[in-house]
Amino acid sequence: MEDKYRILIVEDDKEIREGIEIYLKNQGYEVVQAANGAQGLKAAEETEIHLGIVDIMMPVMDGMTMLMKLRERGLDFPVIMLSAKSEDMDKIMGLNMGADDYVTKPFTPMELLARIHSQLRRYAKYLNATKTEPDGHIFTIGGLELNEETVEVFVDGSPVQMTPTEFKIVQLLIKNPGRVFSADEIYERIWNEKAVNTDTIMVHVRNIREKIEIDPRNPKYLKVVWGVGYKIEKQ
Repeated sequence: MEDKYRILIVEDDKEIREGIEIYLKNQGYEVVQAANGAQGLKAAEETEIHLGIVDIMMPVMDGMTMLMKLRERGLDFPVIMLSAKSEDMDKIMGLNMGADDYVTKPFTPMELLARIHSQLRRYAKYLNATKTEPDGHIFTIGGLELNEETVEVFVDGSPVQMTPTEFKIVQLLIKNPGRVFSADEIYERIWNEKAVNTDTIMVHVRNIREKIEIDPRNPKYLKVVWGVGYKIEKQ
């Protein structure tokens, strides 16, 4: 990875877009701007991007559609969604489509920067996972396999595409089979900060189940211990 992170801002409001750019450049980040989802998608395909800040409501192509297309094309850098609404539905939809976090407008520059720093810390660990020791980097539970060295997850031999956040959650649970982790503990382990809103964990767990379980409603691997938390079951 380059020393300088490159951040993509996708926002149709020019003032907001340029305001965010000023703050990011002051922090030493490189910035790429796009005025809608179609421009943002093109930029992400042509340039190495380390994090995206994507507005939901935009002309030409909205943020949700752009996010879906990013993930379909295997572009798995972290994405922070910007929403002008405070409704939970926007947030949940974004997380379901592969967003890593969300910020509701109006927001302070410091709030956005804190989210960016948190996401980039985890993304750097995700990208540097290939530096782990060659021994003991593969964890297997039944037909579920996680390889820390190649940053891959397989189910019955078939690769499963995961976002960095999903990978870190599976990594935490598969390395501690049978142990129950509360949503707060998962949040604090993954985000490296005190848990504030653990609703995101529930959504990420649901996304992971859709990817690794034959029948997500009757999971074989990732199980809920009601009122306590989550675990990957020993086989």
